Amino acid sequence: MNFLAHAVLAGPDPWMQLGGFLGDFVHGAAPASWPPALRRGLALHRAIDGFTDRHPAVVAARRGFAAPYRRFAGIGLDIWFDHCLALDFTRWSGRELAEYSVELQDLLYRHDPWLTPDLRRFRSYMQTHRLPAGYADPEQLQQVLAGVSRRLRFANPLATMLPLLQQRAPELQAVFEHLFGDLQVFVAR
Repeated sequence: MNFLAHAVLAGPDPWMQLGGFLGDFVHGAAPASWPPALRRGLALHRAIDGFTDRHPAVVAARRGFAAPYRRFAGIGLDIWFDHCLALDFTRWSGRELAEYSVELQDLLYRHDPWLTPDLRRFRSYMQTHRLPAGYADPEQLQQVLAGVSRRLRFANPLATMLPLLQQRAPELQAVFEHLFGDLQVFVAR
């Protein structure tokens, strides 16, 4: 799952949502000085990532990619699943995507002191590319994949992965629906 899914699964608590964002930017244990809900949000982010990585439908979907894409399929699928969520956002969240996207950007500005330098840079990237609402747009999705590709420290095929994801769209939509439904149950526990 990527940023949009983490925010939705975190629920309405802004600290939990912020923890969902920080999950990709903070390594190791959450500082004890953090508010409890922020620590829970970070822990939830990591639990969601682990659940997703082990989910049988996701494991099978990753195996469906040939080399050199298979090694990076998890990253590509996380981004694609945010695309799936964005395309039918109201169904999954009961909210309008554009409004929710603005609220998430605002959340990151209101909580600026808690952001890491990398998350501050990502916040600017989000604003420039209209994320997370932009996940619904294939052109923005391509830019996201290319941006992630550039940030990795080693050669990777992420910048050329979108056509493969699009070719498998019906299959991956079914994977997303199964996974996201299971994740909603998982986070409700």
